[in-house]
Amino acid sequence: MTTFTVWKFDDPQRAEQAAGILRHARDEGLVKIIDYAVVSWPQGAAAPETHHEHESGHRYTGWGAFWGIVIGGLFLVPVAGAAVGAGIGALVKATEGTGIDRQQLETIRAEITEGTSALFLVTDQGNLDRLGERFHGLHKQLIATNLTEGERDILLEAFGGATP
Repeated sequence: MTTFTVWKFDDPQRAEQAAGILRHARDEGLVKIIDYAVVSWPQGAAAPETHHEHESGHRYTGWGAFWGIVIGGLFLVPVAGAAVGAGIGALVKATEGTGIDRQQLETIRAEITEGTSALFLVTDQGNLDRLGERFHGLHKQLIATNLTEGERDILLEAFGGATP
């Protein structure tokens, strides 16, 4: 099953560190990464920095555009009044069918702030227990997912993470 998760970290560099751990786990066959994006917002920066990596192959090529729409829409649209609502509304339409809803988009926008980072991750399969062990101690928080409540609970148990 294709899973979308967004993990928040309490340090602008921590999501990149987690992405490195994830790449090593992929190389060891512990997880199949379809795509991921790292958003880092250094203290004092006007806006976050973003980069992404995806698996080669035509099946996955749309994710780069998806990240551009979601991350650009979340962090580069105006942050006042009706413009925020309109921007989130457009993102809800763009993410239709992915399992990402308006509340999750609003949570992501509110949670990723100066001095933090986030790992936006799309995976297809993985060994949760072994993968989760590698993420212990990274001070992460799951802030969005397309998993059911039960699946999310299993993921959090394996990763030792917290939710809002």
